[in-house]
Amino acid sequence: MRIGDKHYESIWLDSDDNTSVSIIDQSKLPFKFEIIRLKTVDDVFNAIRNMNLRGAPLIGVAAAYGMYLATLEITAYTKTREHLRNASRYLRSARPTAVNLEWAVNRQMDNLSKYCRRDKLIASSLKTARDIASEETTKCRKIGEAGMEVIKKISKSKKGRQVNILTHCNAGWLACVDYGTATAPVYLAHDKGIKVHVWVDETRPRNQGARLTAWELENHGVPYTLITDNTGGYLMQKGDVDIIITGSDRTTVSGDTANKSGTYLKALAARHNNIPFYVALPTSSVDISISNGLKDIPVEERDEKEVLYVEGLYDNEIINARICPEKTRAANYAFDITPADLITGLITEKGICRAKEEEIRKLLSEKKN
Repeated sequence: MRIGDKHYESIWLDSDDNTSVSIIDQSKLPFKFEIIRLKTVDDVFNAIRNMNLRGAPLIGVAAAYGMYLATLEITAYTKTREHLRNASRYLRSARPTAVNLEWAVNRQMDNLSKYCRRDKLIASSLKTARDIASEETTKCRKIGEAGMEVIKKISKSKKGRQVNILTHCNAGWLACVDYGTATAPVYLAHDKGIKVHVWVDETRPRNQGARLTAWELENHGVPYTLITDNTGGYLMQKGDVDIIITGSDRTTVSGDTANKSGTYLKALAARHNNIPFYVALPTSSVDISISNGLKDIPVEERDEKEVLYVEGLYDNEIINARICPEKTRAANYAFDITPADLITGLITEKGICRAKEEEIRKLLSEKKN
């Protein structure tokens, strides 16, 4: 997507010698635009864990490249299989909720099990990582095409007047490779001349909406308004929200969805106000091994400092400021679970389906277009 007049993706293989991967450092946006080079498995783990990169699809792509970097670390003295197993376990442990992480690492391990020679392991893991990155980009574009049709129908029903879309957290191209999931329909609709406006939840405690989604939309020229996380319900009551689209870090085969904390509350308010609530995701974010989201999806608990402090720009420096009494303790659940019965539909690269197991399984079984 665009940053100024230049096209960027959120992750790319450095072209000089293919021994490192570059990412946009999301922890510095929107205050500073910096690029980080990842040269080792440790670098990838830390970038995921410390949220220099984040978003379920991007985490999966980064992990795939992490396994490629693991093959570069193989020497004549390396116990290759043990080394690769250790790297895979290490990367899987970086963050627990996004299923794409495990999915991508498992795909690499399945692929690497076919080879023994170092050169074959390197070449094959590089191809797999590139394939995953390319596939995720294509999936996001197709998510955008499917979701745009929903926005188009709303626009038509409003006789061409502005469609107001509410989103939570950042499910944009920064969280993927390109296009995004929840934002892909917005970008495509905007590019087609459909009048859209986005209500952007700030998304405490790390403010991914305020810092990332707003930055993305501004760069793409999409009209938006930043709101506090608790304002959405009032806007729905007023009739100022036409549709809600969020992303997903893990969706069960029955349609329950894990997304940034606060998503569940938006879904409840949407149901009460009869507003369509959609979840946009690639099928790689569906975990077919579980069906009960509240019981089976691991919800990450992060450092309480993210809640106790707020990060911002002061005198051209990024600083942390305490917002509560010194002895305050905080709970920091990074995600919540939205039950399937609150979800109007799942927007995937294979089309839109209801959040019901029979429809999800049918969708997953369909061949790629």
